[in-house]
Amino acid sequence: MPHPVPRPEHPRPQFVRADWLNLNGRWQFEADRGDSGLERGLVGRELAGEITVPFCPESSLSGIGDTDFLTAVWYRRDVELPAAWAGRRTLLHFGAVDQDATVWVDGTEVGRHRGGFTGFTVDLTDVATPGQTATIVVRARDPRTGPQARGKQSTRYANHDCDYTRTTGIWQTVWLEPVPQVHLRRPRITPDLAGSAFDVVLPLSANRTGYRVRATLADADGTVATADTAADLDLAPRLRLSVPAERRRVWRPGDPHLYQLRLELVDADGAVVDAADSYAGLRSVSIDGTAVRINGAPVFQRLVLDQGYYADGILTAPDDAALVRDIELSMAAGFNGARLHQKVFEERFLYHADRLGYLVWGEFGDWGCNGYGPDGDNQRPDASYVAQWLEALERDHSHPSIVGWCPLNETWQRRTDRITVLDDVTRAMYLATKLADPSRPVLDASGYSHRVAAADVYDSHNYTQDPATFSAEVVDGFPYTNPGERAGSWSLPYAGQPYFVSEFGGIWWNPDAGEDEYSWGYGERPSTVEEFHQRFEGLVGALLADPRMFGYCYTQLTDVFQEQNGVYRFDRSVKPGVDMARLQAAQQRPAASETPS
Repeated sequence: MPHPVPRPEHPRPQFVRADWLNLNGRWQFEADRGDSGLERGLVGRELAGEITVPFCPESSLSGIGDTDFLTAVWYRRDVELPAAWAGRRTLLHFGAVDQDATVWVDGTEVGRHRGGFTGFTVDLTDVATPGQTATIVVRARDPRTGPQARGKQSTRYANHDCDYTRTTGIWQTVWLEPVPQVHLRRPRITPDLAGSAFDVVLPLSANRTGYRVRATLADADGTVATADTAADLDLAPRLRLSVPAERRRVWRPGDPHLYQLRLELVDADGAVVDAADSYAGLRSVSIDGTAVRINGAPVFQRLVLDQGYYADGILTAPDDAALVRDIELSMAAGFNGARLHQKVFEERFLYHADRLGYLVWGEFGDWGCNGYGPDGDNQRPDASYVAQWLEALERDHSHPSIVGWCPLNETWQRRTDRITVLDDVTRAMYLATKLADPSRPVLDASGYSHRVAAADVYDSHNYTQDPATFSAEVVDGFPYTNPGERAGSWSLPYAGQPYFVSEFGGIWWNPDAGEDEYSWGYGERPSTVEEFHQRFEGLVGALLADPRMFGYCYTQLTDVFQEQNGVYRFDRSVKPGVDMARLQAAQQRPAASETPS
């Protein structure tokens, strides 16, 4: 009996063609700890073991569960390309491969990609024939040291503090897709709420005389708007879909209306050459003084830190339902959104956030990077940071749930009289974000080293546990800018932007942990569950009552391995004594910034 395909759903819900082939499942696999596999001929021979893709070899779901350092790993699979794909180009998509990937097909190298958080595509047309079998080989290198965006992946053998089990190799869906010789590329959908319209950019692989692009917007009652334009003059034709007043419904938390969108490329005779299905939400994000508004209205952002780790899948959710469950658990505790922390989440999570009305901030996985010093626990920025971040921005631009971007998190380096690597990278990632997407606010670096004066928002991190002391620091002492060793020399002064405490809480509540179990959280553990509730209520209450706050982000949604300060356990069960209705009530009281003055 064949093995069922894990994660069988389409991995790119905002750009779906009818024909595609999921390559998740059993692949040949071999660890290559000395990174000598190329010299030893692994490109051209059978591999020693097996793995279940898309789960990394460190995870139990992969069937391997090897958590030691894996300097390089190899994958191999024979795939028969459908004969019906003849005459079209065949694209091989990887959702994410950590860290440095090389792909061969039938012994010919067809592509490389550096960066473990973002996907890439290789064209197999010149090396693989529909109706025949092709052998795909992938090598993923993941060195222990050297410049690399790791997020929270441990550079020590074991998990420690807030560093966790590593991910090596393929960790998101692998799939094949046939496309015409001239075809659509990923659309860029930007809502224009003021103009009651959508602006759609449809990049093309090439131009051909007489070709046109067409877009059709629809809702449950049928067609709402259509637009078309010539596709033989520009590589990225632009369309505008105007929404009539009587069919206008905005996307908002609690009422996340999504329009369906059909995208087509037609030839000179009017025949459809290429087509894909998408969707769009009509919403806006704006800044008014210190307020961040959604659709022109104050919506206090009650965010939770979500690191997207799973006990059995590490960075990969065991199934699609797990992605939905995380959002539902967050909302049950009273949150209306999340900072997607220290990884680029798979796109299906964003799809579920879109359809459930869940606000999210997109973030890159670069915790604690600095501009100097030897390799070690701290990550050093390089050009791959900017390259990967641009790939993430391109992929995720069209998701209405995303209401802000955070390129860097807790970077650390004192300001000096000379420009440093960190200054360059911080500014580069900020400018890249604003150029790629001027429609959303951008936080230059969350928590510590604010280095861009023009940044749209400003924030701080504060894990003080006593609510009275916390309030004195962040409310009475506004603007709080992480004093102590990270004093003013780390950041440019606060300049009146919208402000939020983007990490706080982290209450260490683990009453069912064994005496010898290593765990940690912030500050003193509550002695009773009542003390936990009172501390939670006091911390969130201080920020809800401050009219200068547009939101907050509580640490965190779930425990992650030894870091046991989540609202839920690592397995997503409710912790002993925690009353979700009480947490929800504490957060749902009106925020000062939401109420008229």
